[in-house]
Parts: sequence; structure tokens; C-alpha cells
Amino acid sequence: MKILRVLALAAAAAVLCAAVFLLTAQGDISRDTVYINDVTETVRENLDDLSVLERAFPGREIMVFDTEGICIYPGGCDKKLRDVRGEMLCLAVTDGSVYLGTAALEDPAREQYESARKRLRNGGLLLLAVMLACGAGFYGYVQKNMIQPFHDLRGFAEKIAAGDLDSPLEMTRSNAFGKFTESFDIMREELKSARERENELKRREKELVASLSHDIRTPLAGIRTICDVLSVKSGDGYVLDKVATVSRKTEEIDLLVSDLLTASLEDMGELTVCCTDEPASVLGEILRSADTKDQVRQSEIPDCLISIDKKRMAQIINNILGNSYKYAGTPIDVDYVISGDFLKMSITDSGPGVEREELDLITGKFYRGRNAADRGGSGLGLYIASELMGKMRGELICSSRGKGLTVVLVILLS
Repeated sequence: MKILRVLALAAAAAVLCAAVFLLTAQGDISRDTVYINDVTETVRENLDDLSVLERAFPGREIMVFDTEGICIYPGGCDKKLRDVRGEMLCLAVTDGSVYLGTAALEDPAREQYESARKRLRNGGLLLLAVMLACGAGFYGYVQKNMIQPFHDLRGFAEKIAAGDLDSPLEMTRSNAFGKFTESFDIMREELKSARERENELKRREKELVASLSHDIRTPLAGIRTICDVLSVKSGDGYVLDKVATVSRKTEEIDLLVSDLLTASLEDMGELTVCCTDEPASVLGEILRSADTKDQVRQSEIPDCLISIDKKRMAQIINNILGNSYKYAGTPIDVDYVISGDFLKMSITDSGPGVEREELDLITGKFYRGRNAADRGGSGLGLYIASELMGKMRGELICSSRGKGLTVVLVILLS
């Protein structure tokens, strides 16, 4: 803050100088009354021979005007009294009460006045120059040490908001807010450390999900094999019924594990899609393979080529049919229609459907509708199906008209 004190002292000195100039100018203005009286008396006494003024007051500028305001001294002067008023000191020459004329002489106070005015003007200019210099210096100081650091902080905050936690906040020694700005940089380092810890935890969580999915599938495969053996060797109807139940539950668990693993891989950016040109009839084959309860009724498939990942499309259709089995339990109608550059595959059940306000939510991650409270599931099936359709440059659209749910798969034509 030393520069602020210097600027304040300079401004005070400038004001003091201006005051001295003003006082000097005011104190010096005066008139020589003896000289003025001598001039008027000489004019009155020698009105007939004014040439005596040159001898009596050599070097002085004196003019004399008659009662009409016409110049009578010096000779040859064509000025009128009105021409010199304001420029010279005009004095009435009288003899008692009789007006004889006017004597005009250089005003001895005018020169002093002009000098004082000049000094005052110079003082004002000096004061203005000092104030401008002080203002410029103060602005530069504030700009460099106060405003610029705040601009730097704003830019730093924008980088932080954009996720750039690697660029430090540069600080200068003259920064008046050094400790303040240093705290912001410490905050950046802490945020960076927290993000790194968060990313590491997410990575470990995804690795754990992937590992558990693999570990769970191993005993599931063993249970499925045992169920297959028992269904072949056992002739007891009760046992066969229970074996079938265990087998279905095993498939449900396997589907849940698949959903969790797929969602984990999608978060890790590893959910890949490789599209190839396939005949549309492949959709019928996928449907027949996925329809484990023989509830699908499909219309004729148009003769065209579609761009799909066959494996991912099977995963999508399995998820949709699985939801219909679980929530509707009715026959499922599948229709096809070509619309522009796409083949629309509509899958419709006759169940209770989905309320209108939930239609945009059921494709969200982990969302489960109101009718899913008493049924198992992870809320990932339609989410994964929608993501996969997007990766195949298509779309998944859900609609419900009060009864039944229709899922339309918009598939890109080759």
C-alpha cells in the first residue's frame, strides 16, 4: 500500500501549490492612487495644452476624451471613448460639478491581474496534471494488483467448472490477495485428488461387478446341468415340476447377472456393437429362439436387408420378451413395416400396460415401474436395449394405450 500513500501526498502537494498561486494573485492586485490623482489634476489644469502630459508622465500611455467621447489627446487618435472602456482605466475629469472630459490611462492593476490569472491558470494546469498522473498511477496499481487477480480467478473458476483440474492458478508477488488466491489453488488440488479417488473407486466397483458376474455364472452353469440330468432321469412328475421351477429361476438369475455385467461394461465404454448387413428374416429366427413360452405371433417379414449386430439384437429381443412374460403373461404380437430408411418392428402384449407419465422413464437406468414392486428385476433390461439400439443407429420407442405395451424397434436398412 506504499504507492497509495505516495499518490495521496502528491495530490496534497498539488492542492497546496494551487492555493499559494491563488493567494499570491489575490494579494498583488492594487492601484497607485497618487499617480491616478496626478493624471486627472494635470488634465484638468492643462486642458488647453495637453502636450504637457508627455513631459509630466513620460513612457505612460494616456488618452484624453472630450465630453462627446472624442479623443483629443494624443493628436491624430481616432478612437472613441467607448472603444477603450474595459481595456483602460477611465477617469472623469471635473471642475467642481462641471464635467470636462475623460482621462484614460493604462490600468496599473490590469497587468497584475493578468499575471495573477496566468499564475492561477498554470497552477490549475499543474494541479490537473498531478491529479491525472496520480489517477493513472492509482488505476494502474488497482488494475495490476486488484482487478487482474480477480479476472484470473474468474478464468480459473471457468476452467474448474469445465473439469480442468490440471492447470494451476498462477500468482505474482505483488498480488494483494495472495493468500486468498492460494486457497483457490489448494481447492483445485483437493478436487483433483478427490476426482482421482472417485475414479479409482468406480474402476474397482466395475471390476468387482465383472468379477462377481463371472463367479456367479460358474455355479449357475452347474445348477443348469444338474437340472438337465434330473429332467432326463427322473420319472416323478412332482420332481420334474420342481426341477423346471429351479431351471426357470436359474435363467432369471442368469439374465439379471447379464444385465448387471452389460451395464457395468457400458459405463466403462466397453459395450461394443459391430453391425453387419443381414436379411430381415434373421429377426424371425431370433424371435423363435427367444420365445421360450411359445407366446409370439408374428406377421410376414418384409424382404429387405438390415444393418444390425445379430448378437446384440438377440439380447434386445430377449429383454423385451422377458419383460412381457414377467408383467403381461399374454400372447405377444410382432408386426413389421418399412418406413423410409428404417424397418419398424412392433412388439405388443395385452397386459396392463404402462401409465403415460412412466413411458419416458422405463428406459432409464435402474428404473422400475409401479407394477414391478412384487416382481424381481434390476431395472436394466429396457435401458440396455435402448442403448444398444442407439449404438446400431436405430431407436427404441415405447407406447401404451391404456392396455398392453408396445415396443417399437426402429432398425436401419442397409
